[in-house]
Amino acid sequence: MRRRTVTAGNLDEILQVTAPAPAAEQAAAPPAAAPPPREDHGLRTEFEFELPRGYVDEAGTVHRHGAMRLATARDELRPQIDLRVKENPAYLSVVLLSQVITRIGTITDVHVGVVERMYATDVAFLQDFYRRVNSEGHTRAAVTCPHCEGGFEVDLSGGRLGES
Repeated sequence: MRRRTVTAGNLDEILQVTAPAPAAEQAAAPPAAAPPPREDHGLRTEFEFELPRGYVDEAGTVHRHGAMRLATARDELRPQIDLRVKENPAYLSVVLLSQVITRIGTITDVHVGVVERMYATDVAFLQDFYRRVNSEGHTRAAVTCPHCEGGFEVDLSGGRLGES
């Protein structure tokens, strides 16, 4: 990139060159080609969940349904430089969850303060949900019936037993 020294003598010239085109010239210019449509490769990047207890906001509203996106390398690296994590390594999951949760109920600005105010059972659920989604690529878990000892899978994303 070439740098240019600006002096009072050539400032007007630079402003003319960098000025936006008048409306008449813009109308005559052919429209830019639209970007090609994105192909769907079947990769699921966001997963719905239902919290066991629910997040209670300042107004007293309980939010149970939410969504979490897949984590990126940046999501996993960023908490490593966070001072709160350096002082208390257990804080790592709070920072990490606040980055990948896209919404809880009507709350779309999920930050560290929101995760800090969650019940411990909900945080434990989200930690397990994060691990399943990012390591295994799905939200199913193999379980065994305590009565008949039959094995089957359940979906941890919040569906109720018996629902289709």
